[in-house]
Amino acid sequence: MADVSSSSTSHVRSSSLPSNAHPLVVTIEEQLSRLKASKETSSSTSHRLGGLKELYERVDDLIHLPLTKQALGVQQLEEVLDGSLKLLDLCGIARDVFSRMRESVLALESSLRRRSGGESGLASEVRAFMVTRKELNKMICQCLKNLKGMNQNCKLTVLEKDSEMVAVVSILREAEEISLSVFESLLSSLSLPKPKSVVSKLLHSKREEVEATEAEKVDAELSLIKSGKDIKLGQVQKLLKGLDSFQSTIKETEEELECVFRRLLKTRVSLLNILNN
Repeated sequence: MADVSSSSTSHVRSSSLPSNAHPLVVTIEEQLSRLKASKETSSSTSHRLGGLKELYERVDDLIHLPLTKQALGVQQLEEVLDGSLKLLDLCGIARDVFSRMRESVLALESSLRRRSGGESGLASEVRAFMVTRKELNKMICQCLKNLKGMNQNCKLTVLEKDSEMVAVVSILREAEEISLSVFESLLSSLSLPKPKSVVSKLLHSKREEVEATEAEKVDAELSLIKSGKDIKLGQVQKLLKGLDSFQSTIKETEEELECVFRRLLKTRVSLLNILNN
């Protein structure tokens, strides 16, 4: 996927802003910059989703300004509405994926706590979880593939050389682009890597400071248990600890996704009101 923080995009945006830009426009520009910077600094998923929620709070305020109604024609509105529908669908898919993942993690945790560490039945419980994991991974991979096409088509038409129109259109385009970037990172964090690479990363020496995500750590522990003949109690306890942490992170992400979904929906309703009035 193309980097939404490319220099060409930044140049177009900065050169198109009128010198007397509305304070809200400036605020949104600053929020967009913070979201782009958060990608470079590897900020947490929760932090980026929180930033996205704040962005669309400001975008919705912008939509209600008279300058926006004057700047956007029917063609631009229809393009923005098309993009907003895609973002809603994508956010909904991400929410469903995380919900199913959390249910699967909770089911595995429950099964592990009911059994002793030496029971051979644990291997079947792990296999059942991995089946669900692979099913979700297929959904994620297809979604990421579609995302690439969506990002390439993420552009709005500007029919006039009015500075306010250019500024508003540029902001709405960049808001969509950065949203796609956040959702891409979010789904990629749950994608299933190759087992060998996961275990290798987990077993790297601390001197190399290779950090594995919670999902990767759980995948690694599951791979070791699945491949081993004897399952020790210590392995199960370590896996349970990882699953508990993973489940908490997923739940937090679900809540943030729900907030973002509501903001995106509110923004779409505001755009529809402009189009219909």
